[in-house]
Amino acid sequence: AVVSTQSTGDPEEKDAAGLPLPCRAVFIVGPDTKLKLSILYPATTGRNFDEILRVIDSLQLTAYKKVATPANWKQGGECMVLPSVKPEEAAKIFPEHRVQELPSGKSYMRFTPQPQ
Repeated sequence: AVVSTQSTGDPEEKDAAGLPLPCRAVFIVGPDTKLKLSILYPATTGRNFDEILRVIDSLQLTAYKKVATPANWKQGGECMVLPSVKPEEAAKIFPEHRVQELPSGKSYMRFTPQPQ
């Protein structure tokens, strides 16, 4: 079975026969056929579908817009302007963006409302 050929058995959790229970894996592959996310859950832990959907929303947004999603981002939340976007371009593309002041004086943390 897949569990034995892919070594996805949970070494800590075993069935009545002493065989490892299968781990629960989630793989998200993008339209470019590259792996975008893999999560391996222990056999005793259920998957978090809210998190999986959040990741899919983020991947779809960031594939076509020049933004990244910060930790704990949710659909409709504030995004970060990519560091590769020059300040002049950011002002045109994201007129409502703001720069977070940092003790270092650097201006790489730029936030914008989620683009449509």
